Amino acid sequence: MMPNIWPFRRARPVVSVLRMAGVISPAGRPFRGALSLPALATSIEHAFAMRGVRAVALAINSPGGSPVQSALIARRVRVLARENDLPVFAFIEDVAASGGYWLACAADEIFADRSSIVGSIGVVSAGFGFADAIKKLGVERRLHTQGRYKAILDPFRPEDADEVQRLSIIQKDIHEAFKDHVRDRRGKRLKGDDAALFEGEIWTGGQARALGLIDGLGDMRTILRERFGDKVRLRPVAPPRRWFRQRLGLGLGLGGLAGADSGDLIAGLLDAVEARALWARYGF
Repeated sequence: MMPNIWPFRRARPVVSVLRMAGVISPAGRPFRGALSLPALATSIEHAFAMRGVRAVALAINSPGGSPVQSALIARRVRVLARENDLPVFAFIEDVAASGGYWLACAADEIFADRSSIVGSIGVVSAGFGFADAIKKLGVERRLHTQGRYKAILDPFRPEDADEVQRLSIIQKDIHEAFKDHVRDRRGKRLKGDDAALFEGEIWTGGQARALGLIDGLGDMRTILRERFGDKVRLRPVAPPRRWFRQRLGLGLGLGGLAGADSGDLIAGLLDAVEARALWARYGF
């Protein structure tokens, strides 16, 4: 009689699932809960090191944010994909716009829902001008600098055309880096000239597929079963518990803010307003 060798049967294929949801922003503020390389580094490492992993899936839902953090996260994904010789799939949920699409391009293949919002390949800088407001209030602005552009675009001074031009030069350089990343990752799959693809326009998933910005329509489970069989196991990567939440008892609701000082509270509320404005830009 043949011995029972069930422990040695071929294991079911595993795909690790790394969730990237939220505004992309530099780390450092405890209320942000945003995407940054410091916040994601451990999870990214775990996704590629998971036992028996055959591929890594990125579940993306982001309206964008910091171009630097977008580039750093995408670069880390690509480095580990090459080192481990693993394919990477991106699955866009509601939106992958601006930096969110930058992240999606770290994948070898990108999928979305037909109604997902995709694109916004451009650069934006927004702010307010308070020069007239403080004048009406009788407030005198006192600002002393060394360096012509040290206080560039200060919101309490009238806008300066030369400073705006300097900002435009910076934005153009960042925009070129974004375009180079998309061209490098999407290559000949792109359909359309620069005017059609790189002027900050957004599209639905169906339109994005026609332009070659994504590879197909479908949800994660269906696509990965088609690629790896019905027995594929989708294994979410658990995010590391945040030290400050454990120590301060901060929850997801406003009740968790009780342990924070007023400065952090104000910063957190401002961050929430900023994040809400980014989502609202795409109807969410």
